[in-house]
Amino acid sequence: MPVEMIGWIAPQVSSEILDSEGPVFDRDVITETARVHEDADFDRVLIGYFSDAPDGFIIAAHAASVTTELEFLLAHRAGFVAPTVAARKFATLDQLCDGRLAIHLIAGGNDTDQARDGDFTNSETRYRRTAEYADILRKVWTSDSSVNFTGEFYEIRGQRSAIKCHQKPHIPIYGGGGSAAAIQSLAPHVDVFMLWGEPLAETKAFMRRVTAAGEKHDRTPTFSVSTRPILGKSSNEAWERAHAIVEKITKRRGDKVAKEPSNEASRRLLTLAKQGEVLDSCLWTATALATNAPGNSTSLVGTPDEVAEALFKYYELGATRLLVRGFDPLADASEYGAELIPRVRRLVEKSDR
Repeated sequence: MPVEMIGWIAPQVSSEILDSEGPVFDRDVITETARVHEDADFDRVLIGYFSDAPDGFIIAAHAASVTTELEFLLAHRAGFVAPTVAARKFATLDQLCDGRLAIHLIAGGNDTDQARDGDFTNSETRYRRTAEYADILRKVWTSDSSVNFTGEFYEIRGQRSAIKCHQKPHIPIYGGGGSAAAIQSLAPHVDVFMLWGEPLAETKAFMRRVTAAGEKHDRTPTFSVSTRPILGKSSNEAWERAHAIVEKITKRRGDKVAKEPSNEASRRLLTLAKQGEVLDSCLWTATALATNAPGNSTSLVGTPDEVAEALFKYYELGATRLLVRGFDPLADASEYGAELIPRVRRLVEKSDR
């Protein structure tokens, strides 16, 4: 199966090592970032969701207007827009971009960030709500008759959407989470379960849990793994660059004391960091530790060949989608396109043959 390479797009260039510059919504930045990723042979880009960020629907619409092949993974936090309304918005956007859309449903892993939008439910409750949300989206997208639904969180009577997805049977649904509640709630509903970069053994065991939970409902989700590659012409150069990145992160953090993350996936990464700084061949936990693992934060460090081999190991486990995001977003995306993505694709093609 061909591998899907996923990047990252935002309306402002920033990262853990770069100060944000310019307006928080810059059309030129969206245009440049989209075209850089398309030129670098990425299949898709993730558009993140934050309680203080510009609207992802608008970002995706503009990025689609300046590209022809690049596809989009739009993060959407379930629970703030009615699922029937969201279904029509997603279907409209999918029509606008000729079927280049997928969605990443987020239950919400940060209680403080949820509260900013008025949500004070706990994590397990949010995952149950997200499961209902996904179920309603799929029904609205695919039903030729009126949709009725009665659940714990939503009750719908007689919904019938005139707008359907460009893709058939519907837009792909991605989702993820590190807890048992995430697995039980999402595995029966998502097409792709997203994981952050953990050692191969832990990743394999987690995939088995997700697959087992999905099979109980006659569903078999595929997988995505997200990492932060740090490349160098030699191993020494890559590791020098990696240590310089952590130094910058640490300097920017200053004396700020990090709180324990409220989501299980982040806690998993921090627990792994205690097991060792380098796991497997080149999985580096220091970047997760330095940032307090707020999201995709473990790195793969080495030459393009070494990192491509490490990514391919995840593919062999079943991760047919690989999300890679750099600490210098635009420069790294271009480097991935020149040095990393072609190597990963060759390894996958050789394996598939």
